[in-house]
Amino acid sequence: MKPADLLNLLREFYREKAALRDRHVAGARFVSNYDFNNTYQYVISREDVQLNWVRDAIADLGGTVDDGPEPELRPSGKGEDAQRSIIRDDVHAAQTFVDRWRDRVDAMTNARNRTMLRVILGETLEHKRFFEQAGAGRDDLLGRRADGAGTPGAVLPTRWVE
Repeated sequence: MKPADLLNLLREFYREKAALRDRHVAGARFVSNYDFNNTYQYVISREDVQLNWVRDAIADLGGTVDDGPEPELRPSGKGEDAQRSIIRDDVHAAQTFVDRWRDRVDAMTNARNRTMLRVILGETLEHKRFFEQAGAGRDDLLGRRADGAGTPGAVLPTRWVE
């Protein structure tokens, strides 16, 4: 694979992974369940790290990245129905992303970048598993609480309030 081809592949991967991450940020606004929203925040944080890895690989090849606008989501239903819709769509989006990229990544000749992208694909499947568990109503996605402990209420639809 020529450096220009590798650069184009990494840019395309970055754009698609960044769009997936931005969709999770937008989706987290509708996922008000505390445990599920914490899972979204964890996934977004991991995706930020992954995107930094790919951005650095692109910069090493002399390229730059373009970030797109955050998507505007219109989930079906309200409240818990909207939350279920977002989570269900995120399960599908994660699997679609992995299916689209798995063979292309495996065919890469640059071992360093191939390994990096394989790690990202593996973590994307882990995120899919989190979303599947959230869709099934599991509240122990990031760990178990002491018996009887819980967090009442819901989170705000914005990440920061000034």
